[in-house]
Amino acid sequence: MASNRFLRSTFLRRLLICVTLWSHLSSGASGSYRRPNVVLILTDDLDVAIGGLNPLSKTKKLIGDAGISFTNAFVASPLCCPSRASILTGKYPHNHHVINNTLEGNCSSAAWQKSEEDHTFPALLRSYAGYQTFFAGKYLNQYGHAEAGGVEHVPPGWSYWVGLEKNSKYYNYTLSVNGKAQKHGAEYSKDYLTDVLDKHWLIRQAKTPMTNSSVQFLDDAFRKRWRTLLSVDDLVEKLVKRLEVRGELDNTYIFFTSDNGYHTGQFSLPMDKRQLYEFDIRVPLMVRGPNIKPNQTSKMLVANVDLGPTILDIAGYNVNKTQMDGMSFLPVMEGKVNASSWRTDILVEYEGEGSNVSDPACPLLGPGVSECFPDCVCEDSYNNTYACVRTVASSANLQYCEFDDNEVFVEVYNMTADPFQLSNIAKTIDQEILEKMNHRLMMLQSCSGQSCRTPGVYDSRYRFDPRQMFTSHSWRLSKLRQKMK
Repeated sequence: MASNRFLRSTFLRRLLICVTLWSHLSSGASGSYRRPNVVLILTDDLDVAIGGLNPLSKTKKLIGDAGISFTNAFVASPLCCPSRASILTGKYPHNHHVINNTLEGNCSSAAWQKSEEDHTFPALLRSYAGYQTFFAGKYLNQYGHAEAGGVEHVPPGWSYWVGLEKNSKYYNYTLSVNGKAQKHGAEYSKDYLTDVLDKHWLIRQAKTPMTNSSVQFLDDAFRKRWRTLLSVDDLVEKLVKRLEVRGELDNTYIFFTSDNGYHTGQFSLPMDKRQLYEFDIRVPLMVRGPNIKPNQTSKMLVANVDLGPTILDIAGYNVNKTQMDGMSFLPVMEGKVNASSWRTDILVEYEGEGSNVSDPACPLLGPGVSECFPDCVCEDSYNNTYACVRTVASSANLQYCEFDDNEVFVEVYNMTADPFQLSNIAKTIDQEILEKMNHRLMMLQSCSGQSCRTPGVYDSRYRFDPRQMFTSHSWRLSKLRQKMK
């Protein structure tokens, strides 16, 4: 399927740990009260679906077993830059306007810096809660770009900054150390970065069964991913031991999660993310800290837009003063809320990317596609633009998605009966449910702040009024009804 060179260049973009640390010095005139420290460990492209946590035995023991593990944690968009922007701002992509990993897609652009960086949760922690803050690792994919201030730009909110220039690399990379470039080479002991820090047409175009060379390629990539995770596991162990030695562990919250999932061969797609399926949108999430009982597992629905509000809540900052779309799950971790009063759905959205010209190696595909592998199977396209309502409730475990294309292609999955999303039930599901989900999706796509936290379709507090259908989107519902006949 690919040469070793192609494998290396593809793989080295994939898995890089990003460690973000917030450490508080003191609080209050008497010094009798100390706010807790917070550590966020964010991995790049760590999946749940194909055993991404298996190599992380130390991490599971030191964080998961010592605290709480969330089995229904999702991202608002399965792509690095939009997802990381959601973590920083607590907003869905339609509100922070980062749509892909390019500068043109608002990834670490000057416009992003001007409109969002002053309102990220680290900026709020430092400005209003008196925290010292530290960052090391991958920030946003285009960080350090000459058109966005270069590595001299240090985002507001960080007391100490060690940011990677642009995208993930393990060797031969440049770090911004408080705004000054620091170049690293290819010597393992000094430079290995982790130690230093039925489907839509796009699915149908994949070749099934996969060729032997493709399978061999993916097997090799899979093994390399797991080997890399061993360094992540060691880093977590060192971090926990350091906090313990300093007497800070009992006063520290440690979060472990990923910016998105990943796939290596599912539905005959080679290796990437950015699809609407569970393997790309579901992520691990483990947290330990004060007042969190050990060995807990929660099925309550959480998303990466909730990380910022939760950390601000831990710091004692009133989240209602922000414009964040997410909600604090601190009460969940402390056992102060039950499933009947918790949210039942979240929004997942992605804007597809494509090239204006045909790939010379794959002329039959024509323009409009991108991320194409040597056997001409592509991972993305302009009309791979979709939005989904992911529902987790006592009476339903459902995913409803609409594509922004000429046919308004719809995919609906009963995740209880069909956990691998093999059967699209869009044409057989009850028409009333279809209309409610369509309405709910439009509500979430236009939500902001508090309106993103209203009851979902399977919440007992939900009220559906067809008269409130958005007139500007009435063509979508009409098209939907025609398709389902």
